[in-house]
Amino acid sequence: MGFITGLLRFRRGAWEMLATVLIALGVVMLMQPFVLVLYTWSFTVTLVGTVMFIIVSHFPE
Repeated sequence: MGFITGLLRFRRGAWEMLATVLIALGVVMLMQPFVLVLYTWSFTVTLVGTVMFIIVSHFPE
């Protein structure tokens, strides 16, 4: 419940975790050799996660 509360209150910890998961998901999508659609969207997912992490790093703790 604390994770969802952190997201709703724009706290850094929960949003940083979400951004990190997006970055990791994008990298996994980039490295998998089976589904072309995942490979196609991997750069976008990684970019969104990176930009989100930069923005979220300015949120209050």
